[in-house]
Amino acid sequence: DLEKEQLKTLKKVVNHFENGLPLKDVAQINEILNLCAEKVNEQEAFTEPLCELIKLFGLPFHKKKSFEEANYAVEVSQSIAQLGHLMRVPSSQVKMQICRCIISFYNMELPGKLLLGYQPTSADYKIQMAELGGLAETLFLSLTLVENQLTEKLWVLKALQHLSTSETNCRLMMKAQAASKLCLYLNGADPSGQLLFRSSDILWNLLENTSKEEVVNQLSSLECVQTLQEVFVDLLMHGFRHCDQHLRNDLLVIATLLVENPAAPMIESGFAKLLIVLATFAEVKLRNPLVKGFKFTYSYEDFEMKKLLFNVIGVLSKDPSAAQLLSENHMMPALLYYVKPKQKPGFPDWSPVLYEELQLHAISVLASVAPVLVDKYLSCHANTLLLVFLEWCIGQDPFFGQGNSFHGAGGRGNKLAQLHYSLRVLRSAVSLYDDAVNLNLCDQGAISQLLDVLRYAIKKSKEKEDATLVEIQADTLFILSVLCDNDLPRKELFSREGIPILIPFFRMDPKKLYSGLGHHCLLFSALDCLWSCVVGCYIAENSFIEKQGIFLLLDLLALKEKKLCNIILGILVELCDNPKTNLHINTWRGKRDQTAANLLIQLWREEEMDLGVRRDQYGRIVDPKRPIATSFQKQQKVILVPSNCPSFAIMEISESIRAKVYSLFCKLDFEKLPALPAKDSVTFAIIQRYMDFKVGEVWREICAEIKEEFRPLTSDAKALKVISKLTEDTARRVVALQTEVLDRAHHHEVQEEQEIYKEFQAAYTQRELTKKSWENFSTRTSNFEALKKAKMLQKAAIEGSRLQGDVSNGQHHSTDIEKLHTTV
Repeated sequence: DLEKEQLKTLKKVVNHFENGLPLKDVAQINEILNLCAEKVNEQEAFTEPLCELIKLFGLPFHKKKSFEEANYAVEVSQSIAQLGHLMRVPSSQVKMQICRCIISFYNMELPGKLLLGYQPTSADYKIQMAELGGLAETLFLSLTLVENQLTEKLWVLKALQHLSTSETNCRLMMKAQAASKLCLYLNGADPSGQLLFRSSDILWNLLENTSKEEVVNQLSSLECVQTLQEVFVDLLMHGFRHCDQHLRNDLLVIATLLVENPAAPMIESGFAKLLIVLATFAEVKLRNPLVKGFKFTYSYEDFEMKKLLFNVIGVLSKDPSAAQLLSENHMMPALLYYVKPKQKPGFPDWSPVLYEELQLHAISVLASVAPVLVDKYLSCHANTLLLVFLEWCIGQDPFFGQGNSFHGAGGRGNKLAQLHYSLRVLRSAVSLYDDAVNLNLCDQGAISQLLDVLRYAIKKSKEKEDATLVEIQADTLFILSVLCDNDLPRKELFSREGIPILIPFFRMDPKKLYSGLGHHCLLFSALDCLWSCVVGCYIAENSFIEKQGIFLLLDLLALKEKKLCNIILGILVELCDNPKTNLHINTWRGKRDQTAANLLIQLWREEEMDLGVRRDQYGRIVDPKRPIATSFQKQQKVILVPSNCPSFAIMEISESIRAKVYSLFCKLDFEKLPALPAKDSVTFAIIQRYMDFKVGEVWREICAEIKEEFRPLTSDAKALKVISKLTEDTARRVVALQTEVLDRAHHHEVQEEQEIYKEFQAAYTQRELTKKSWENFSTRTSNFEALKKAKMLQKAAIEGSRLQGDVSNGQHHSTDIEKLHTTV
């Protein structure tokens, strides 16, 4: 009778807690659960009480005080975790009841009657305890116990769906290799389709709530990829419902993530080929057996699939091993299909809005594919199609773009988005510096047409400037730079129309450089275009100089933008080969009548300050042994490099502007520069000897490398010592010259100060005389006796000034004015 008593007692326990378990009793009920689970193995009569006890865990827990939730957290989390371990009980009823109980955590309903003196725990308390106890991992591992039991498996997956909404639970499941195991369930036998739906939903939750890379790595086995492919094909061919098509697209997103992982065998499994064939399905009329029976419905789900397939192509274009697949399956003509205006809509077909979005997406992908399939690019006459399309983009044909997609930014009511992405394709093509591609473009009049595009974009930007228009101009300038680089006839062709278009870019308002629209990049592109399309062609250079181009470059240089200085100085050095340049440079004046020489010297000083070169307060050399060494060079240890590798002293030349400033002064002729202030003369003395100091740096590195490996011969050691001393002596002579310049300047300042002092002294003396004269005047006008005395002195002075003796034939004149009544 013991078993009957136990069953009766269990029933009483269940009835007692029918409204929910108090937190203090959860641990004891958990012990009873474990005892019942052991009894079930022996007698089935305990199955029903066990399910009823499990059901209690689905009801809200109760607490007397708010702090009880924290106090009983350990016991409650362990009890909830025990539910996962109870999945070992060989009873479908128990397994399903456990899953229902877990699902109820997320749909908690308050009981009709609360325990007296108690209140229910917070709504998400059980969810937190499930996370704390690691229930998700235990429950997922229990899937192996229901491998061949479809109903129970679906219940477990349903519970896992709810648990996987938490980041903590997803991490626990990933520890149990959840991603790879769930992927293998995708093609399991299930007429209802729930197995596929629930497994894929959990996979999505894992991707969203854990490390995407970790999930992808688990899915990258050949078995998982093949399973994913089989399910995708099945949905593709037989999934006619909206939910099936939606699930198909979800799997395609996962496939895209796998394509991004080089370790995933997408090409080996044939999945990549299938996706490529699907991407070209509607555009290339060659039917492939891989997609036999598939038809586009032109629904929104098919539209989403088409965009996802284009994404896949964009990712595959970065994989060199996929190039052959892309070429063999006609990817280039499929993408070029969209490089044209939309024709009159047929039936069935994409709507104008959807077609525009697909068109922009396809052209964007073409920019990635074109460099990979250069031969196909040329054989499909891609340059011709793009140039014709560009002509349509800047033409007057009416077109009202929607601009409502990622690629359509800035293209609402116009064709700017199409222009933007077409230029990107050309940019990626010419970036290869392939002679065949560039020659093909130039033969079709690309330079003239690109200048038309540039005019159009400049005109539009005057109406309303945005990032898209700025990028269009920058891309056009870059393409022109590549086409004209090192080609004299093309430079001459550019100079006829291009220079008047190029000049305004150098008059750009400096404030625009910080607008965030990309004007900095645009200015760089304009300078690059100047260097590639103008410099080196005498006709183009003269035209640029005549339009005050040198003045504009120096104005830009005076802004002292670090990133701009290097390229502007390089251009000026190249242009100095033209005899007209020097006159313009010497004529230029900046703010406060600053000359070009002053500006260059100032840039040199600022560069040395940034590099940490040691100078005293007057700008003189401090360390004669290393007169131009930067702080980084002094910290750098000896690094042995092969003879064909440049040392740090050589690499520093390209990174710093000092070499270009020195070169520019060489071109301008050191001796023909206008007079410089003392501070500039001190710096200029260093610039003049820059090459000597740089040679000394290189020799210093050579000495250090030799001493690291060998002990030089006596004669070699002497030679190295003489060379080192030569550089040091040069530095000391420069210091002496700098000191002499400073002394002269100081002496000149003292002389100027004395001259100014003398002027002050003379002015003071004059003021004193004027004051004394005024006092005398005042005295005469106010004191009659003083006036008489002054009159007497005046007469005596007049008499003293006359010649003594008679003047023959002379006429005498009186010095008095008759009837005068004033003392003035």
